[in-house]
Amino acid sequence: MQKTSIKAIDAIQEAHKIAFAPFVFQAVVSLRKLGVFDKIFEKRKQKGLPLETLAKELSISEYGLGVLLEIAESSEIVQKNDLGNYELTTTGYFLNYNETVNVNINFTQDVCYKGLFHLNDAIKTGQPEGLKELGQWKTIYEGLSQLPENIQKSWFEFDHHYSDDIFEEALKIVFKKKPKTLFDIGANTGKFSILCGKNSDINITMIDLPGQLNKALSNVKKQGLENQIKGYPIDWLEDNNSIPKGADIIWLCQFLDCFSKEEILSILSTCVEAMDENTELIITETYTDRQRFDNAKFILEATSLYFTALANGNSKMYAASDLIELIDQAGMTIHEDIALGEYHTMLVCKKK
Repeated sequence: MQKTSIKAIDAIQEAHKIAFAPFVFQAVVSLRKLGVFDKIFEKRKQKGLPLETLAKELSISEYGLGVLLEIAESSEIVQKNDLGNYELTTTGYFLNYNETVNVNINFTQDVCYKGLFHLNDAIKTGQPEGLKELGQWKTIYEGLSQLPENIQKSWFEFDHHYSDDIFEEALKIVFKKKPKTLFDIGANTGKFSILCGKNSDINITMIDLPGQLNKALSNVKKQGLENQIKGYPIDWLEDNNSIPKGADIIWLCQFLDCFSKEEILSILSTCVEAMDENTELIITETYTDRQRFDNAKFILEATSLYFTALANGNSKMYAASDLIELIDQAGMTIHEDIALGEYHTMLVCKKK
């Protein structure tokens, strides 16, 4: 990122914005939930609406709506036109209608907001100190299947948003290799395994925590693929783990960022023990040093703080250079390095 100079008056303004960022965020959440953005956008051809009319149509007090719109105007989310009516700015439009922004806001509000209060403690202890705001687990992954429905929904929508778009492209690469057996490590809800099963006669083993695996297997059964897709429960944080042998492809998508470097090396080493000279291990991740746009890098770096405060206390969104080094240490070489979609990189590895 290019460094640029900034005037002191502008710098202090930016500093104040950061100091009160939680206030602006919660105002945006409220304006979205109350339908204010929708109502203003609905009346865009009429040049927006005044406060009094907005309050009446939405059954909100003028006081309550007023304090929300004042901070939104100062934050350039809404603007008052010459008629005194409120209109959405381009930023306001994206805050309400952009899919990626929507997913990020819900994830921040429902999953992360309360837990981030404990970030400083998590930094000091190396433990996900904010996780207690959601439940009493060692890591968030143990509790995913037990989270309240709205929190679970926001978590999975965030996770899926940054993976689903590349599945079709990834499957084309996988199927060109004509595998007969695939291991899906960190299968999550089973979405990738189900797509594989629907589009080929490949045999699949999903490898995940018992609670999450049960949910994935339930989804598999709903699709009538239970004879083709099996489950293998595992807790990667336990010692002396092993996985079955015989896979043509071992698939890890947005999985390794859930672990520390030491844990990643252990996982990869376990996989290597189950590989033969023909097995390909495919790692698909969003890397901080492989992003074309600064906002994508920013999102990944913010997500790292979620891992620190809530997920496990010791993982992050890694640079590709970090994973490449760990792949080598685990006893593999990279045979293909492929850019996927807007954010992802696929690394196809083989045993040395």
